[in-house]
Amino acid sequence: MKRRHFIALAGAAAAWPLAARAALASEASGQRGDSKVRAPDTRPEPGSSARAQQPAMPVIGYLSVRSAESDVPMLTAFGRGLNETGYAVGRNVTIESRFAGGQRDRLQGLAVDLVRRQVNVIVTGGGESAALAAKAATASIPIVFNAGGDPVHFGLVSSLNRPGGNITGVTALLGELVAKKLGLLRELVPKADAIAVLVDPTDPSAASQISETQQAAHALGHQLVLLKASTDEEIDAAFTTLVQRQAAALLVNASPFFVTRTERLVGLSARHALPTIYFRREMADAGGLMSYGSSTAEMYGQMGVYTGRILKGEKPADLPVLQPIKFEFVINMKTAKALGLTIPPGILAIADDVIE
Repeated sequence: MKRRHFIALAGAAAAWPLAARAALASEASGQRGDSKVRAPDTRPEPGSSARAQQPAMPVIGYLSVRSAESDVPMLTAFGRGLNETGYAVGRNVTIESRFAGGQRDRLQGLAVDLVRRQVNVIVTGGGESAALAAKAATASIPIVFNAGGDPVHFGLVSSLNRPGGNITGVTALLGELVAKKLGLLRELVPKADAIAVLVDPTDPSAASQISETQQAAHALGHQLVLLKASTDEEIDAAFTTLVQRQAAALLVNASPFFVTRTERLVGLSARHALPTIYFRREMADAGGLMSYGSSTAEMYGQMGVYTGRILKGEKPADLPVLQPIKFEFVINMKTAKALGLTIPPGILAIADDVIE
């Protein structure tokens, strides 16, 4: 990671209130199914009329299909976006967080709980599943979503320019990046006969991801080994299969579940000496060989800005769905050396970040 990027990220993380980070740590350690980020109690003591007149602090509900541990970079970027609109967690806004831990069947109940607590805005992380759960839970509380695919296709909004209703957000356009990732693998392993692709079949965008991957592979003349996994056991089985099929490289398609299993995926790729490209830079930071995708920091920062604007009175229906303008290609040279790979100069030249 570039030193200046690390310093900026560390500084942003430090800006989060201690209470927020403690709540995230509690969730990450498995102590709770939800976490609460609250400011100190400002209820007036008896006889204090000045405090009694203070307005209630607005509450943001954060709903994610992932885990608190995996979402630390996202929440850090979200906090920076909030700060741009004059809000700071713990000072003039609080957060109620709910994490499904990769279990999509928990999302609806967690969304209903946030509605029951009458939060001011619901922010969703981890793609369409969380956004759809929030939309099903309320037609009145504003929602700011993060989607991996086309939110119109999934029925989240009426159109990108005019979302309508109580919902807006950002979309990552992950499916449109598949051809680029396959092309990078082809440059890295030019003599590969087969490339494996790992897909989470329970992800709402799985069907479109498979179709786009197959089309891209056909255009590049690649043979695909299509593997599906939505549990730890299926991930292990998928790696056994790709070794048996002699796949020369692996493309991990976008899925919140795979984000929560980053260490497992990176570890198995290393064990089998398999060049792998991921969809988030955080996975390359964790030891993955390469990643290419929209900037997590940019997207969640935009969500923070939208949330602040809504808290100030703007309507989601008037805020167009945003699309990423920044994409990151990251190479982990430590992993390349461990795999015995020489990264071609052409690939190094186009990398946005090289982890030494």
